[in-house]
Amino acid sequence: MSNAPSPPAATSCSRSWSVSEDSLRRYVNYASERCIQELLSASESSDGWKVLTFRNGVEISRRSSASLHVFRSRWLLRSVSPQQFFMVANAIDAAKQWDPDLVEAKHIKDLNDNLRIIALRFGDASKPLFKKREFVVYERRESLDDGTLVVAVASLPHEIAAGLQPKNGNAIRGLLLQSGWVVEKLEDDSCVVTYVVQLDPAGWLPKCFVNKLNTKLVMIIENLKKLAQTCPVDREM
Repeated sequence: MSNAPSPPAATSCSRSWSVSEDSLRRYVNYASERCIQELLSASESSDGWKVLTFRNGVEISRRSSASLHVFRSRWLLRSVSPQQFFMVANAIDAAKQWDPDLVEAKHIKDLNDNLRIIALRFGDASKPLFKKREFVVYERRESLDDGTLVVAVASLPHEIAAGLQPKNGNAIRGLLLQSGWVVEKLEDDSCVVTYVVQLDPAGWLPKCFVNKLNTKLVMIIENLKKLAQTCPVDREM
C-alpha cells in the first residue's frame, strides 16, 4: 500500500494535524491492515517469542521490541464459539478489563462498516499505568475466508488524534502501539484466541515497570471469556 497518504505538516503552535476525511480513512486503512498482518503473524509463528509461562492451557510469551516488549497470550477456549468471543473482543470491553476506572469511552467516528475511531479516558482512581491516561484508537474488525476473526486496535499518532479529540485538561495521552485478537474456530464449537498487546502509556513510569505490568494485560482474556459466555450464539455471523 505505497499510496498511503503522508500526513500534512503539523503547526508548531497547536501540534495537531487537520486531516481530510479521505486522507484519514486511507491512513487508518493502511495502518490497520499492517496491524492485522502483524497479529496474524503473531498467531501463526513462534519465532522470536519467549514463553514466560504455560499453565491450564494458557501460554503467555514475550518478544523484545526496542525498549517496550510485545506480549502475547494464547488460550484454548472450550464451549465458546468464535462468534461469541468476537462480540466482546473490542476496545471498550478490553479497556474495562485493563482498569475499572474507565471514565469515558467515546465513539468519535465511523470510517466504514468495520472501522471506527474511539477515545478512551481513565480517571484519577486508576492504577499508575492508566491514571489520567487517554487513548485515541482505531478498531478494525475482519472475518477471513477461512473463518478466522481478527480485531485490530491501536492508537492514532498524537498529532492526528489531537485534531480529532483535543486532550482533556491535565490528562496524559498514551499510545497503544499495537493490540488485537485472532480468533480461530475449532470443530467442537470452541476456539483458540491469540491476544497481542504493546503499550506505551507515556509519562513518568519507568519502562521496566511498564513492561512488568504488561504481562498482566494479556490476562484480560479470562474476564472476556466470562463475558463471552453470557453472549448468545449467532451461527450466521
